[in-house]
Amino acid sequence: MPHIGEPDASTDGVDNFERLQHEIWNCHACERLVEWRERVAVERRAAYRNEEYWGRPISGFGDPNARVVVLGLAPAAHGANRTGRVFTGDRSGDWLFRALHRAGFANQPTSTDRDDGLVLSDAWVTAAVRCAPPANKPLPVERDLCAPFLAREFALLRRCKVVVCLGGFGYDAACRHFELSPRPKFGHGVVVLGAESTPTLVCSYHPSQQNTFTGRLTEPMFDSVFATAREIAGSL
Repeated sequence: MPHIGEPDASTDGVDNFERLQHEIWNCHACERLVEWRERVAVERRAAYRNEEYWGRPISGFGDPNARVVVLGLAPAAHGANRTGRVFTGDRSGDWLFRALHRAGFANQPTSTDRDDGLVLSDAWVTAAVRCAPPANKPLPVERDLCAPFLAREFALLRRCKVVVCLGGFGYDAACRHFELSPRPKFGHGVVVLGAESTPTLVCSYHPSQQNTFTGRLTEPMFDSVFATAREIAGSL
């Protein structure tokens, strides 16, 4: 049996997005996350009681030739865990896709389900942890078990020049993957220049309700992050 996050050696050994997606969707490595994501999919939120939840791990999506990668924390219990697409169907995703649309990375400002017509151009959206965690807090061991999936994803995203890190968790995951040490302290708008073969990291507060409802993150602040990402990607 292959290790978690590694391509199956019984095939031709050449990794691709389709294989990675299949292995992510069928992962059962973390007992706590499996139990939670499946329980939420059965119990459901009242507003979505008539919907069939995805209830499985979430893969990244977007333009395979993207120069800009958006890295978040994990699927939301009633967002991506319901719809089957990262950041789709929750308020954080509403903020994200509006910003991507304003910056020219998305063909529409909304994302409600996997078949809503959303197309990303020059952008890829993913998460450090693939299953919805209780209280939005993955354990370190769960983060580490998911890390090989992220490594394979970055290996396939060969044109990536900029990683937009949403929140401290996304920033930490990117720093771990690219082995950045020492690292600047996380903060909104912080830019960490990449080495010759390492993407530049652009930090943003996560568009969670605790940040957007309180005004800690505003839409102009969020737009500025993606304007910076586009400018850097175009100059490299």
